[in-house]
Amino acid sequence: MRSWDELNAFLLEECKRDERRIIGERSQSVGAGMCLEREHLLPPAKEGFELASIHYPTVNTSGCVRVLTNFYSTPAPVGREVQVEVYAADVEIWREGKCIARHERCFSRRKKVLDLEHYLDALSKKPGALAGSTPLEQWRAQGRWPESFDRLWDALKQRRGKRDGTRAMIDLLLVGRERGYEALREAIEKTLEMGCWDVSAVLLMLNASQAEQRRSAEPVEIGDLSRYDRPQPTTENYDQLLRKWPETGVIQ
Repeated sequence: MRSWDELNAFLLEECKRDERRIIGERSQSVGAGMCLEREHLLPPAKEGFELASIHYPTVNTSGCVRVLTNFYSTPAPVGREVQVEVYAADVEIWREGKCIARHERCFSRRKKVLDLEHYLDALSKKPGALAGSTPLEQWRAQGRWPESFDRLWDALKQRRGKRDGTRAMIDLLLVGRERGYEALREAIEKTLEMGCWDVSAVLLMLNASQAEQRRSAEPVEIGDLSRYDRPQPTTENYDQLLRKWPETGVIQ
């Protein structure tokens, strides 16, 4: 197998050889014709061109937009028109100048690409739909639903009942949507290691972890506030009282 340097040298040599080639009955070579043609070319564009194809679909009753041959979930309200930018690898959904959803592009046909995060608000009102939902199934397939989530979910259902336990799990996912699912996973796993199955304990661990991160932050420059610095207090003045009555040790 050739190295990159060998391949580059080979391609350069082939390009030079092709410049000496004469097409048909023409009197000049390919290289000479290219030099003449270059004088008539337009200058390069000063601005780049858009790499994405733009679409303006409407959100359907399933909370999805149809883009090309597939459907992608979005948190936008049903019936709203959104702007979708389709790139080679990703699909971005924009509304009011803000990217509200991003999916990996699907090259199949008639497939639904769903993000569980986009359905949490609706599931909080109908928690019974979570267990068999397609968004949850896709999260499991993508590795975004760790085993610790199932352990806590099962424990919550045993303690609170199926409906209330599932709603409590959804409430935690809503917290994860704001603070990050990785931080939520760590808080849940720490809570389970302690043998605790309570939502309040998970929130306590999550808050404690974020508070610890704030304490370990780098010090900031206080600037002009340094003029208010004062020396630390001492007890030397009180020690003088002890030296005044060395025998009895009693102060009257």
